[in-house]
Amino acid sequence: MTNNHNHLRDKVVVVTGGARGIGRATGEAFLRAGAHVALGDIDTELVEKTAAELAETTGGQVCGLGLDVRSRKSFAAFLDDAESRLGPLDVLVNNAGIMPTGLFADEDDAVTDRMVAINLGGVLNGSKLAVQRLTGRGGHIINVASLAGVSGHPGLATYCATKHAVVGFSETLHLELADAGIAVTAVLPGIVRTELSAGHSAPAWLRPIGEVDPGDVAAAIVTAVGARRARVTVPKALGAMIKTMSLIPERTRNRISHAAHFDTAFTNVDPHARDVYHRRINELGT
Repeated sequence: MTNNHNHLRDKVVVVTGGARGIGRATGEAFLRAGAHVALGDIDTELVEKTAAELAETTGGQVCGLGLDVRSRKSFAAFLDDAESRLGPLDVLVNNAGIMPTGLFADEDDAVTDRMVAINLGGVLNGSKLAVQRLTGRGGHIINVASLAGVSGHPGLATYCATKHAVVGFSETLHLELADAGIAVTAVLPGIVRTELSAGHSAPAWLRPIGEVDPGDVAAAIVTAVGARRARVTVPKALGAMIKTMSLIPERTRNRISHAAHFDTAFTNVDPHARDVYHRRINELGT
């Protein structure tokens, strides 16, 4: 366990979407910082296995619990169980999310509704329940958004819509809760090397700048606790590039995007890689 985050020792952290990817990496990073961690996931079997593996590798106190973030009742039960095992909540990481790809006109209505319910509804459910538990004590809510929450990407229309909403919600809640001692931070990763984004065709030259590992995002999340910043981008360089692009006139910006193949990164995809991901989230009913 590191000494760089002593303020997290014995804090109780809950992480949604904790069975794999960013969620798993975040749970591990908090455990190594000395926190106690509850991982929640729709895939109950896998999240229990993940928790057991992390307990063995870190020696920390961690549990894996079933959670459907779309249901306020399920979310409340998850938090109740986590607190009964670990103690009162200090940090909530709203990480659960899905990213089906495809043109919006071809997107099944059920897929649209599911994305909104998980990516946005899950954040609203978790945040409201966390505020009720943190009021009078203070704490931190971290919402994992995306750099797709401050930019547009063909093939990800609904996903971008949900992440734009999470960014706006987080920044507003950050202002609302400042005087209550409850911090709210939106974390905006670029392309993360997980199954969720597998098969994209972002230009090869961009990948060293814009791609990150789950551990990079996890490290940013852990560092954000206590810093009380409203927004954190991972990596910083890509966030700066998107901000610079936003200052360029729209037509010029679109030409640059097309010439660099930014606009086809999620429409010209590896169909096998995307099919594997789509099948998995469909089988879980999420």
